[in-house]
Amino acid sequence: MEPRGLDAEAVTAVAPLERRRGRAVARLVGLRVLLGVPTVVIVAVGVFLLAAASPFRPMYQYFGVGIFSAGDEEIAAAERALGLDGGGFDQLGRWLGGLLTGDLGQSLSMRQPVAQVIAERLPWTLLLVVCALLVSLVLALAAGTAAAWRQGGWFDRAVTAVGHTLEGLPPFVLALAAIAVFAVAWPVLPVAGLTDAGAAPTAGQVARHLVLPAVVLGVSQTPWLVLHVRASLISALDDDHVAGARARGLPERVVVLRHALPTALLPFVTVLGNRLPELVTGAVLVETVFSWPGIAAAVVTAALAVDFPLLAALTLLSAVAVLAGSLVADLTVLLLDPRVVADV
Repeated sequence: MEPRGLDAEAVTAVAPLERRRGRAVARLVGLRVLLGVPTVVIVAVGVFLLAAASPFRPMYQYFGVGIFSAGDEEIAAAERALGLDGGGFDQLGRWLGGLLTGDLGQSLSMRQPVAQVIAERLPWTLLLVVCALLVSLVLALAAGTAAAWRQGGWFDRAVTAVGHTLEGLPPFVLALAAIAVFAVAWPVLPVAGLTDAGAAPTAGQVARHLVLPAVVLGVSQTPWLVLHVRASLISALDDDHVAGARARGLPERVVVLRHALPTALLPFVTVLGNRLPELVTGAVLVETVFSWPGIAAAVVTAALAVDFPLLAALTLLSAVAVLAGSLVADLTVLLLDPRVVADV
């Protein structure tokens, strides 16, 4: 009967913590939504104000060389059909009204509805970003843990030197270097497009074409993560609970991986969430270099073609992705660390 009493006491002790955790999660989500909605609105307004102040006329890109033979009435009719007539605030009002109904407008550069452009390209960007994030996590955790475990050794010095060197290299430099090595000097991987020319997008074709952009994007995000894992793990190895584990005679591998590493990974989750804006920026450059048909490459196309409806939607989507990534990172820390619940 005594074990049952202990179980009941444990459940009684855990229940208030779970209730506090639930309240903390609800409070955090509510606060982020209250702050996120005005942020997204400000981003949308800022994009349209910049569009109104721009000296470029989207109609020149829409008509191309045909603009010189088009009459004023034809141009005005096209502006009305595309929702580009009136001032910037008029266009903003129509765009926000369409946003509430799911109508994001018409892309001038791709001659498609903006929602269709996003629906066709977003899955490929998500595939690239998820694979790159997995590459970055594996490299950061493996190299950072090994470097901290053997602090001061040759591997630690090598990881630190390479990490600080790669911090200053933009993703497109890594992409060009990867192309020079794996497509020119040692041609083993394709470097452009989703598939080979004329081939169907099978799993094998997509996987081969995904390797280089995913690895390049993942490696470009690794330096900050691996150095943070190393520093956090070195600090965690000096904690009291780690010293207690060593005093009990546990093997060093168990001490590092089961006692120190989980403590070091809690702030790592926050850093990972804060790196999401850089991941989005890197995806734009990597998709452009490798001609990957994702949503990030459409940002470049929209900017070069002065495609304001598509550019506004993509900017808004990027802002939502950054806010969502930050929220997920904070929620993960809140759910994993009871000390955070006690402070909320």
